Amino acid sequence: MLTALSGTLANVAAVLLGGLAGLLLGGRLPEQVQRTLLQALALVTLFIGMDMAWALRELAFGPVPGVVVGLVAMVLGAVAGELLGIEDALGRMGERVQRRLRGGGRFTEGFVAATLLFCVGPMTIIGGLQNGLTGDPTTYLLKAGLDLVAATALAGVYGSGVLASALSVLVIQGGIALGALALAGGLLSGLDPASLRTHPAMLTLTGTGGLVLLGIGWNLMLGGLDLGERRVRVGSFLPALLLGPLLAWALGLLWK
Repeated sequence: MLTALSGTLANVAAVLLGGLAGLLLGGRLPEQVQRTLLQALALVTLFIGMDMAWALRELAFGPVPGVVVGLVAMVLGAVAGELLGIEDALGRMGERVQRRLRGGGRFTEGFVAATLLFCVGPMTIIGGLQNGLTGDPTTYLLKAGLDLVAATALAGVYGSGVLASALSVLVIQGGIALGALALAGGLLSGLDPASLRTHPAMLTLTGTGGLVLLGIGWNLMLGGLDLGERRVRVGSFLPALLLGPLLAWALGLLWK
């Protein structure tokens, strides 16, 4: 079990270390420098999001291009997310964590932004399957390095809420890894996690995840520019990460 969780624990440690570094540095840096650092993180996030979203251009299901599949997934996901109140639920969860940990300032905003940034994307799923099935933490170790830098920049602006997002990383990534470990001798036996990267369902997940990351990058940029309420309700699009692969699977059955 410890082997299956090795990558997750390293990622949690990276978020905590980066968050602590950000808290120590953030108070010593001028506000304008903090905002510029956040804008740098926003630009990198936008770049990663565009790179991931490009995976939709590699897909086609008969006459249906992958971009259309991504659009349908995002639209249906937005409707489902709003009806389920996911964005508001994330905010309430952040507020509960804030009360328990007695955090202040922009705690909830930092917790939600960091949770979405660290847990959205194919590396979360592929890394968990890889670590759980084979014991190889390589993907999560790479992700830990990226999250270390991101946590430092985020914590410098948003504060201790970024540290609390380590709990989200532990639950989500640890849950995927332990789930893969539990199914290693059954449903997932013989599965090669590396082969998932080019599977149509995973490419769809990568593409829709990239679109969600674009929303996160946009919100980070707005936070850096202090432009108020013109934010993407990223939480409401989270169901698209499930609906996209399901649509790809259904279309794959129609056009083999």
